[in-house]
Amino acid sequence: MENRANQFIRAADVALKDPDLQKAVAYGTRLGFNKRIAAMYEYGEEHGEALRQQSAQIKRRALANLPKLLEEAEKNLLKNGFKVLWAKDAAEANQLILEIAQKHESKLAVKSKSMATEEIGVNENLEAAGIEVVETDLGEFIVQLAEERPSHIVVPIVHKTKESIQKTLEEKANMPPTDDPLAMTRFARAYLREKFLKADLGISGANFVIAEAGSIGLVMNEGNGRFVTSLPKVHIALVGIEKIVATLEEYATLTQVLPRSATGQTLTVYTNLINGPKRSQEKDGPEEIYLIFLDNGRSEIYQSTYADSLACIRCGSCLNACPVYDVTGGHAYGWVYPGPIGSVITPLLKGLENAKTLPYACSLCGLCKDVCPVDIDLPHFLLDLRKDVVSTQKGNWIWDLGISGWSWLMRHPKIYRVGGRVAARVLGLLPLKKLPAPFNAWTDHHAFPVFAKRTFAELWTEHQGEKNG
Repeated sequence: MENRANQFIRAADVALKDPDLQKAVAYGTRLGFNKRIAAMYEYGEEHGEALRQQSAQIKRRALANLPKLLEEAEKNLLKNGFKVLWAKDAAEANQLILEIAQKHESKLAVKSKSMATEEIGVNENLEAAGIEVVETDLGEFIVQLAEERPSHIVVPIVHKTKESIQKTLEEKANMPPTDDPLAMTRFARAYLREKFLKADLGISGANFVIAEAGSIGLVMNEGNGRFVTSLPKVHIALVGIEKIVATLEEYATLTQVLPRSATGQTLTVYTNLINGPKRSQEKDGPEEIYLIFLDNGRSEIYQSTYADSLACIRCGSCLNACPVYDVTGGHAYGWVYPGPIGSVITPLLKGLENAKTLPYACSLCGLCKDVCPVDIDLPHFLLDLRKDVVSTQKGNWIWDLGISGWSWLMRHPKIYRVGGRVAARVLGLLPLKKLPAPFNAWTDHHAFPVFAKRTFAELWTEHQGEKNG
């Protein structure tokens, strides 16, 4: 998928002028935010925070022992009949998936929701080789029909209204006219059922890989995931190397905190453990299962100061809490991962130079950390990434001049105070809405500030005088 992360400001401007998007995203994120609070603190704040910290500790232990757990997982997966493959990057992963599909002469692949497959562009790669790919998650299915990308990690169509969904289904899937959401769902279910029965390849991700059991865990609210992983003769699971947990007990804990944070449920409708291909005595299940561990930049993150970002369990709660995402939606972020977590991992996975605007797509309110089920300090990472961006700006004459000027003023407080008072009074008299070039970058996208008649220093001096008098 093409990376357009550096176009965030332009894309955000477009999103802010789209009333349908504003309405849909605001409704979806606020609903998700409120449902999370109700579910996480169902048994009181103390219990909710204890569950959150327990989950955080599980993921930190897994990251601390990641190489060992990956080896253990591979050994036990192989023992259970999985075929385990490793992909260092997107190109290698796509090549492996294509080779498997061609080996089994696959013509139709059905997919369950997977951010990893979005990350590497699995659909585009298979379709280029003449293999039909059908998304079977309802939201992903609608997005695919609309020829769009998911705009949310958990709710792919959060940016769409009921009317736009109806239009997509009528125009792209020949649905009989109806504005009834239940009727639309029934139509999609019947449409997809035919695809499930014809598919010869199933592709999924995995929420977790359980090292001690040699199993993969999938949590979902639609039965599509079970169809994808059991009906086709061949199943491919693409999983990021960070999705490891050590034990079934830890997996059970995470399956409590994930749905609470993602959809406000105490437990998802379907919680699946896949323990290998179909056994000789079993009637259902694939004949072969391939599990591909995907690196694609994760090893580099693991060895950096941003390693803790790999603890993310892709619940989307930071998106629902973020005031920036609330008004821009997910497409403005320009790549697969939107919101606060996207603003951190997109620069890490795609290169800071290719996503340098995203660390600034943040008000630094800190709410993303407060709602994170594994307590990732996203605001801290965003500040660090801003520092990294600044370090790359050296050599730009405008930047160097501005920093040098600011540094000089900070060393001369009397001049700074006088200059501040003069600037405030002069600019307050001018009918300016934005600064002239080359100083207009900030005011192009922010309201020009209204200067106070008196400076903070003046007010503080007066306050101290009254206090001491």
